[in-house]
Amino acid sequence: MKQEHLASLVRGKPPDSEEEKTAKRVRIGTFNVNSIRARSDLMIDWLEKRSSDLDVLCFQELKVVEKGFPYKVLEKYGFECEVYGQKGYNGVAICSKLPLEDVRKGFGDDYWDKQRRIVSAKVWNTFLINVYAPHGDLRGTDKYHYKLEWFAKFLDFLASNQKASGEIVVVGDFNVALSDLDVFDPEITRDGIGTMAEEREAFRKILDWGLIDSFRFLYPEKRQFTWWDYIGGAIWRDEGMRLDYVLCTRPVIEKLKDVEVDLWARKRRTTKPSDHAPVIATLESKG
Repeated sequence: MKQEHLASLVRGKPPDSEEEKTAKRVRIGTFNVNSIRARSDLMIDWLEKRSSDLDVLCFQELKVVEKGFPYKVLEKYGFECEVYGQKGYNGVAICSKLPLEDVRKGFGDDYWDKQRRIVSAKVWNTFLINVYAPHGDLRGTDKYHYKLEWFAKFLDFLASNQKASGEIVVVGDFNVALSDLDVFDPEITRDGIGTMAEEREAFRKILDWGLIDSFRFLYPEKRQFTWWDYIGGAIWRDEGMRLDYVLCTRPVIEKLKDVEVDLWARKRRTTKPSDHAPVIATLESKG
């Protein structure tokens, strides 16, 4: 069965035109759920709404070990999952309706893998890396230094294992707002966690390696956030930050059709939502 036909079927509908038959389209979602157990009802409601339109779904901040992950729930919607979990903290997963190959969990480094923050796999002839970067803390603290060191480690991981000329997609919560356009108020948020110049520089070094911020590529002037504090109803005033990204190498960016932030999952009063909204990228190639 041709891959483009399979991709259409797993989204729950057959190809309905000659163009659809020749298109190879994949939709990849990234979602920091802020505890997959606490968000179980929300996740089911969201999957009922969106799962037929998603091919790959990456989760961050699971806060459970592998045996606590809701595999059966995801399987109901057609996803097979590779999970790299941690009790109470961190944790990442890739769930896919398309075959996953060359799955790798962690950096392969005992020190850095004490915190479960990275899982990768090949899907749709593309190497997909799902990350949950450290939150960090005030300048000079241990968590501040760990965050910057983690970014350096991730850059080394990329350079040692991949080539920027390849088809690579990196998704996840990077806990950095890249520019003042990515925060609701540059003065209020200036030099805080996620906006410090050294954090932005560390993140930009990853982009300089050969990755492109897909949302900003399509929408260079648009102000759109992916995270809002729970305190004070920030979501309703849209006082947020853009912390969640889909990064692509040049060969992939040529396939990029759209990137959207799904506010439905965040604008819930019950059940309590994550403080993040999902980000969904649509990729399409023809041939």
